[in-house]
Amino acid sequence: MAAIATKSSRRTATKEERRVQLIEATVKCIARKGIGSTTLGDVAQEAGLSQGIVNLHFNSKENLLNETLQFIAEDYKSQFEATQAKSGPEAAEKLLALMEMDLKPSICDRQKLAVWFSFWGEVKTVPTYQKVCDTYDSVYDSVIEGLCDTIIKEGGYRQITAAAATDALQSMTDGLWLSALVSPKTFDRDQAMDAVYSYLRAVFPEHYE
Repeated sequence: MAAIATKSSRRTATKEERRVQLIEATVKCIARKGIGSTTLGDVAQEAGLSQGIVNLHFNSKENLLNETLQFIAEDYKSQFEATQAKSGPEAAEKLLALMEMDLKPSICDRQKLAVWFSFWGEVKTVPTYQKVCDTYDSVYDSVIEGLCDTIIKEGGYRQITAAAATDALQSMTDGLWLSALVSPKTFDRDQAMDAVYSYLRAVFPEHYE
């Protein structure tokens, strides 16, 4: 997250800068208090602004939460796309790079994870959250499944389908994220990546020796 604007710069912040400032404050509040307990007053205090400014930019808590979810989802998407672009050309290289990305500090961050899990906990009762999460999940699943399908065809692997491998990798990542969130003192990124690599080596031995 970008640093919150200093008091001297707040008066000259553009509309977009102010919006981002308030969303970042919302992320901090949700990570600390949860969605239900976070109020517009909490966000205003965290940002060092008046509640009137929050109302001016978002009109309601619902709008603020929707835009916060969109913001963190776009942040993940941008890192996901950048990782694909700069990784090696082979499908196995890209898949490994994306799995490594999910465990990097910029993604596997307790504050961000707390917010993600807070929103995921609300998707059954808030259709807007469900729609946003499903949209980004479908893109992720499509890319990962496509890479797995290519690897399977290259290696002639018959013991697993691309869909099954994708489900396993996604479940593994979600579990590791939860572990990082609830057990930060014992969570080890290297061990987590070893577990992911062990799975890839088990199902795609010719590609991950």
